[in-house]
Amino acid sequence: MKSPSNHAKEQALQALVLRLGYEFKDLDLLKLALSHRSVGASNNERLEFLGDSIVNFVIAEALYRKFPKAKEGQLSRLRAGLVKGVTLAEVGKELGLGACLRLGTGERKSGGQRRESILADAVEAVIGAIYLDSDMLTCEARILAWFDSRLHGLDLETNQKDAKTRLQEYLQARKEELPMYELLQVKGQDHEQVFIMSCQVDMLGKATQAEANSRRIGEQRAAAMALQLLEKKAQEENS
Repeated sequence: MKSPSNHAKEQALQALVLRLGYEFKDLDLLKLALSHRSVGASNNERLEFLGDSIVNFVIAEALYRKFPKAKEGQLSRLRAGLVKGVTLAEVGKELGLGACLRLGTGERKSGGQRRESILADAVEAVIGAIYLDSDMLTCEARILAWFDSRLHGLDLETNQKDAKTRLQEYLQARKEELPMYELLQVKGQDHEQVFIMSCQVDMLGKATQAEANSRRIGEQRAAAMALQLLEKKAQEENS
């Protein structure tokens, strides 16, 4: 008979499979992909190595097709932004990988399930596991699904810089006070936390609010909302 803790782990793993959108033929590959090096020799580092190459290739091809007139340097910068550790960690949080990670006792006690580097590595390892369990086309479909909103929102002119940077430059150019970001509330359990962030802009006379699975994304979303309001306000004043 399975112990309650093992049963809960299996349930969490099956829930993760649904979020990933891929049913493993060999579930041990997924378990290995979720095993940090702190648990011992049987860990996800080799899968991470494989997944890193795959995600770079898939994103590179997607950008090549999306921007047929872009120069190599532009494509490289866009790819770097999409496959960097911070972005991969955000994908990991959205997929809820943290709750299913296998970590050594010390790593878990120090909050390893929320650490960006560990989540980013796990995303790459899961990609490697899906590839070995299926084929390149299946793996590519999963990656593109997970990155869909990020790829869809890319623009060669504006997305070289993130929303916080663009908002700061907008205000600096007008010699206005810089925005203030504040964490308003944290909802949910440790592995499924939702952060409510605000962005106070004196020029607007009010704060914008946004929810996200990380403080960083929440700040970016709130900044994007503030920038949109500022640009709309400027258009109305000039019309």
